[in-house]
Amino acid sequence: MSLNTRPLALAFGGCIAMATAMGIGRFIYTPILPFMVEALGLSKSEAGLIASANFAGYLLGALLAALSVLPGSRRTWLLGALIVSAATTAAAGGLSSLPAFLAVRFLGGVASAFVLIYASTLVMERLYAAGRPGFSAIHFAGVGVGIAVSSLIVSGLAAFDMTWRAHWILSGAVSLLAAALAAALIPKQSEPAPVTREGKAGAGLTALIAAYGLFGFGYIITATFLVAIVRESAEIAPLEPTIWLVVGLSAVPSVALWSWIGVRIGILQAYTLATLMLAAGVAASVLWVSPLGALLAAALLGGTFMALTALGLAAARLMVSGDPRRVLALMSAAFALGQILGPAFAGYLHDLTGSFLSSSLTATAGLLIAAVLSFRISRRAA
Repeated sequence: MSLNTRPLALAFGGCIAMATAMGIGRFIYTPILPFMVEALGLSKSEAGLIASANFAGYLLGALLAALSVLPGSRRTWLLGALIVSAATTAAAGGLSSLPAFLAVRFLGGVASAFVLIYASTLVMERLYAAGRPGFSAIHFAGVGVGIAVSSLIVSGLAAFDMTWRAHWILSGAVSLLAAALAAALIPKQSEPAPVTREGKAGAGLTALIAAYGLFGFGYIITATFLVAIVRESAEIAPLEPTIWLVVGLSAVPSVALWSWIGVRIGILQAYTLATLMLAAGVAASVLWVSPLGALLAAALLGGTFMALTALGLAAARLMVSGDPRRVLALMSAAFALGQILGPAFAGYLHDLTGSFLSSSLTATAGLLIAAVLSFRISRRAA
């Protein structure tokens, strides 16, 4: 493999890793959820708890991944986490009880956090060392790719009347094959020392962490229940097979697009703008119940949430010095707290009111507050 193709192969390896653990392992629950609710009689509160368990695992994984005392190389941890993610995804197809779902999705969440943090630090540092930082957009596009693949898996199996169990099992098998491909594209080699950056910490970083946590809460309700929202309305129910595909396809170019915007107007300004657009999408999912409104909500969700993840992490890294893994983990922990609260909160309110309206509007308000916080940080930094 030539020196010119090695960084590209590495970026695609990161893309596949993110698609496996994040796009499929973490988010395939959304398109499968309506089938599980129908077959198992799950309440929306129980469905929300299963989602929250996954994000609780993500929180623990983010904290563990920040420890510098973990033995072994980052690549070993990354590949191990990919295998655990694939295994827990497949295992969900054999479960029936709520405690079992909570346990397996919790373990899957731990694995997804390890993949995000280790893949992002390992792949991005190698890309920077090779002078190809622009290839990081390929790495982050993996989440959208995985969401699109998960949508195709679920809609394809549903067309043949396969049960929700088959959806999980096939997704796990696909994830295992993808993990092997990622291992081949992310070769074992000496790992570059983390890049040390001089930067500011304190009030600005604290506000950014708060904004990131609100972003986690604000997007995850729609990201978890969008397909269920579509199914509940007779007018837009025919969109169910395609709505999650729209999210995934919109996510694929989002990091590259918003990174380009960030170069031109500033990372924090781009973060503020993307947060406002996401807030519009979350509101549209419950206020504009029509085919166009649902498609707009899906496009705005997919077109912003992974870009906001990348922009937020990039902004935080510029505010601190030292090993970037620590700030990645701190931001990811705040993000996970928001994600833990969101689905459980939405599921509980749905069981009380029969609608996702109140929870989605609360999420919209949280995103607007996050936009104000990031805008204020950008003004102080100017």
